[in-house]
Amino acid sequence: MSANLKRRYTLEEYFSLELSSNERFEYWNGEVFCMSGVSENHAQIESNLNLALRLALRERECRVFPANMRIKVPSLPPYRYADLSALCGKAIFAGVGGVDVLTNPALIIEVLSEYTEAYDRGDKFTHYKSIPDFKEYLLVAQHRPHITQYVKQTDDSWRYCEVNEMSARLHLPSVDCVLALGEVYQGVTFPAEPRPNIQLPS
Repeated sequence: MSANLKRRYTLEEYFSLELSSNERFEYWNGEVFCMSGVSENHAQIESNLNLALRLALRERECRVFPANMRIKVPSLPPYRYADLSALCGKAIFAGVGGVDVLTNPALIIEVLSEYTEAYDRGDKFTHYKSIPDFKEYLLVAQHRPHITQYVKQTDDSWRYCEVNEMSARLHLPSVDCVLALGEVYQGVTFPAEPRPNIQLPS
């Protein structure tokens, strides 16, 4: 989340704000958070992911949705924004607050920042799990090549893995395609890692 609008909103006021603005806002128990405005790396990674997924899925009946797509999250109404979402098959929408809201994403991707990482890994992921068709979650770092992947299993548990090599390729079972980290991070400049301060025994 980028910024919190410092007042309490009713749902009706929130819907009015969403319809009258070009910004993206999320609603949480009367609080409204602006989700717009990202770093250069975040924007580049998001663009790369969008392109890579569209190319990988272009010959199949699949859809890739950018960050302005509203996603219905049953346990956290009225809806949330992800950085990207995708599905194969028919996209199903519901009307919420005068806008169309996607109800059946299979894949959800969040590009992490220092302000959103705890939320994306914790509460947001927990609530995303209430989406019946949700099968896979990618958390993409922007300060180094690193992707965390969660895949839903048949017993409703989630299998977890991490990849952090630029040469790595990651299979996405929810949409049955392969994502190359080199493509995800193309054009991204990583900040210099601080040298660890390690005291050796004398």
